[in-house]
Amino acid sequence: MTSLHFAVVGAGTAGIATAILLAKRNIQVTLFEKAPTLDPVGAGLLLQPAGLAVFEHLGILDDALKLGARVNGLEGRLPNQQLLVNSHYHQVGAEYYGLGMHRSSLCHVLASKAQSYSDLIHWQMDAEIQSYSESKHEVRLKGLISGQTYEAGFDGLIIANGARSTLRPQAWVKVDQAYPWGAKWTIVPECSALDPEILHQFHQGSKLMLGILPTGAIPSQPEQRLSSIFWSMPTPLLDHFLRRSQDRVQWLNHIANQWPEVATWLASVIHQPNEHGVMQSRQWLSAQYRDVVMSKFGQARVGVIGDAAHAMSPQLGQGANMALLDAWALSQSIDFARRHEQIDWGKLWQHYHQQRGSSTRFYQFLSRLITPLYQSDLWWAGGLRDLSFGWMYKVPYFRKEMALTVSGLKSGMFTQMQYQDIARSDRHDLST
Repeated sequence: MTSLHFAVVGAGTAGIATAILLAKRNIQVTLFEKAPTLDPVGAGLLLQPAGLAVFEHLGILDDALKLGARVNGLEGRLPNQQLLVNSHYHQVGAEYYGLGMHRSSLCHVLASKAQSYSDLIHWQMDAEIQSYSESKHEVRLKGLISGQTYEAGFDGLIIANGARSTLRPQAWVKVDQAYPWGAKWTIVPECSALDPEILHQFHQGSKLMLGILPTGAIPSQPEQRLSSIFWSMPTPLLDHFLRRSQDRVQWLNHIANQWPEVATWLASVIHQPNEHGVMQSRQWLSAQYRDVVMSKFGQARVGVIGDAAHAMSPQLGQGANMALLDAWALSQSIDFARRHEQIDWGKLWQHYHQQRGSSTRFYQFLSRLITPLYQSDLWWAGGLRDLSFGWMYKVPYFRKEMALTVSGLKSGMFTQMQYQDIARSDRHDLST
């Protein structure tokens, strides 16, 4: 009997995790990636307990812990040294924590696991899938691989190629727009001035936000511990950040007026401009964000997951976690809808939307609600945030709900997922 064969477009967190989980179910996967080599570029990220539960389900949590940095909580400080954000995972459960990771380490851990299914996962790098057509019996992909025309048919297609995807069905897209604010980021040796198990943020109104995230290590230098630095700013200004020597001085002085110990550390790790007075372009890279809302995530033989399905502001730190939850929910839905080598596609997507619809809507709504309080030109936003968050963190119920939200385990306003329900082994894990 012919086994199922899926195409997964995009070898990011969602794509590789999906490939692994399909291979666990003895499903053939061809993984298409536009880049010629698997060399991810990006800032450090924070895997929340929800994402770590999927890592445990995948059997790669121990490998991730070797490279990541354990994070016990998030603290956001105002210029008067008052804590604006004071959220710790133990407020949800004593066993909970986050994991700061470099994107290359995350990719390394996932790709290494995928290699153990080399008989089922087939990689197609330098692959630009331009279009697809769907019939009753297959989905046909068309595009270029290493510049050569490519066309092939598959049983199913999973689109996981990021926030700017042009493959997702436009009829399903309700919102697709760029955020007016982004961030500059860089990765430096671990911050010695602050608690290395806390994600530190520094806020002044809604226009100034600095973040320092413990980031662990990269596979080639496991002994060198790292931190990621994030600096929020309007998107049109990203290309002009610290371009001149005096810009660096002014930037450090601005920070020193509010948080002198942080400025002292930054001065020791942020390079001086080169001989031409220009900052090294490779040290600071730009992050730009999109808001993507879809009316559905799948129908018939085609599904959309990860940032391609629900990109949002990074304020809640849920991007990679939601991608991992998407991959996990898709695998559970396939189990629900599969009989031998046949899939009831209607049942699959009904189950998937039950698993991911409410949680995704909750996080997208909350992200859209709070992002202007942290990144905007609204004169009143920062004051409203400082006043409301200040008292909310003093109320035990809200303090726990905020920690639970950050953990990525909320499935709705008044409901939540359980870590062990995601992490527990199932019959497909017994063979690995």
